[in-house]
Amino acid sequence: MGQPIDEVDPTADTAGLRERELVARLRAGDEAAFAQLVDEWSPVMLHVARRYVANTQAAEDVVQEAWLGVIKGLPRFEGRSTLRSWTFSIVINRAKTRRARDFRLVPSATMTAPEPDGPVVDPARFQGPDGRYPGHWTSAGAPRPWEEPEGRALGREIGEVINRALDDLPERQRLVVQMRDVQGMSSDEACAALQLSQQNQRVLLHRGRSALRAALERYYVG
Repeated sequence: MGQPIDEVDPTADTAGLRERELVARLRAGDEAAFAQLVDEWSPVMLHVARRYVANTQAAEDVVQEAWLGVIKGLPRFEGRSTLRSWTFSIVINRAKTRRARDFRLVPSATMTAPEPDGPVVDPARFQGPDGRYPGHWTSAGAPRPWEEPEGRALGREIGEVINRALDDLPERQRLVVQMRDVQGMSSDEACAALQLSQQNQRVLLHRGRSALRAALERYYVG
């Protein structure tokens, strides 16, 4: 007997259809679609590459090489992972190759070093594994909305506060927050790109988000 209609998740099928359509457009040489991906993904790709190579220039070269790899590899892309996970895996492989070629190693221990303690949020404010959306806010624990910013100047100021807080985060926390909250990547995609376990990814995301919220609370409280 088939799955009841009301239990089918249409979101997953819709996302899969969009991805297949995007891949088809890229394979057909759709320059606009490719340019949009480059604009959206390159900033985080640069951060990922920078973890492995000696300087920003080398990281920029890695990202450029990775996009060339995407173009050449598209005919062989089988969809076993998402297009984004596949692209970031290319970035990491190119970065490792560049690091070995330059003999200027970024200590690999930084990828596994213990994360410094930071601000945390009471776990009771999040849904447990039995909740409808595990790991998300509970109805009682969700942050209260702040007063609506008045004027573009204040909005820019808040943006600067967030950017400074992001810059102050430990590298892995910043990358996870950027991938999850800025790029909208799934936890599986972030784990694949950064070669993290799901547990480590959750800890890094939680600490990064907590630090950003603490920075905003300090700004609003004064």
